[in-house]
Amino acid sequence: MLKINRRRVLAAAGVSLTVPVSAQTAPFPSRPLRMIINFPPGGSPDIIGRSVAVPLSQYLGQQITVENRSGASGTIGADAVAKSAPDGYNLLLSSGSAMSIVPHLQRLPYDLKDLIPVAPGARLEVFLVARSDLPVNNIQEFLRYMRANPGKLSYASPGNGSSPHIAGEMMKSQANVFAVHIPYRGSASVVQDMLAGRIDFAFDPGTAFPHVRSGKLKLLAVGAAARSRLFPDTPTLAESGLTGFDAGTTHGFWYPAGTPAAIVERMNREINRAMGEKAVMDAIRNIGAEPTPMSPQQFGQVIDADSRRYVSIIRERRITAE
Repeated sequence: MLKINRRRVLAAAGVSLTVPVSAQTAPFPSRPLRMIINFPPGGSPDIIGRSVAVPLSQYLGQQITVENRSGASGTIGADAVAKSAPDGYNLLLSSGSAMSIVPHLQRLPYDLKDLIPVAPGARLEVFLVARSDLPVNNIQEFLRYMRANPGKLSYASPGNGSSPHIAGEMMKSQANVFAVHIPYRGSASVVQDMLAGRIDFAFDPGTAFPHVRSGKLKLLAVGAAARSRLFPDTPTLAESGLTGFDAGTTHGFWYPAGTPAAIVERMNREINRAMGEKAVMDAIRNIGAEPTPMSPQQFGQVIDADSRRYVSIIRERRITAE
């Protein structure tokens, strides 16, 4: 009869148990990561995501592959991450509008609860810019001119439901003025037609800065809670009488729901650290944005506050994505 050595059996069992345990506790990250950006190359989400990816990969000791997956107002890229494995290796860099505005305008292919906040990238502001020959030189003159010429001015945006579009509707509502909205496909076309005098003004996300500096366009106000570092002498609309006016959005990083808290905390710490790198800060501030390091909980609260503010004006002005 074959005699079974109990000690050897237990030892073998012990070895078999230690393999999966050690695999589960392997330090994160143990392989390359993927960062999905839900807008095309060259835009503010892309600039922020790629700027952060460089130092972040150094801190983590792993390569980060950046992938632009745009379309459907940012929902295609967000959907890809929302439905990925919650293991920390698929990170979303989303525009703020995709999280705080788009859910109120269209049906999402995922549930908002499928994504959890990791860290903010930067607060994006919009700037009230006008054609150079418009007979106004400051925001007070601009509002008076609009009231004296109801319906005669036109403003453009990168598209229906975009944050610049909503900023224009916020101003019209709070200042009791009227202007014709003309939706475009992207900010570049807006700037070109404003330079050509075909439209009168726009809320610009930073695309027009070179033309403002050259004097080809007029910067009248900042659509944010605070003045811009780039144009410290330009007042905010809130300072100009539109109390509480804030049309900013916060781009940031998200993980699929269920990602371990320890990984979320680690990535929050490292992303906030990357925000302090001079190259990252310069890249972000060059587009009129401001790095905003904070905890995942604080970031989530900012998105919730933006969402509540935007849904109010969307319903009031009956804004649609079409």
